[in-house]
Amino acid sequence: MQWIVLWGATAIAASIVAAVLAGVKNRDYSYWMAWSFLVPPFVIWLLLLPRIKGPRPRQPTLDEIDRRENGPH
Repeated sequence: MQWIVLWGATAIAASIVAAVLAGVKNRDYSYWMAWSFLVPPFVIWLLLLPRIKGPRPRQPTLDEIDRRENGPH
């Protein structure tokens, strides 16, 4: 039972650290938070990646995806 609690605390901490690092490195923080929660060592990979120049990439909204797939109505 202690291992489950330890793994959960590690996953949550890695997710928070990934969000901060992704913001600093100008990357999509929700993507990195999710992957770092599932696989905490991904934070190390994020730490090694270079910073992106220019605007931060963003995920399209559901409306934008729907318009792209089905065309405007």
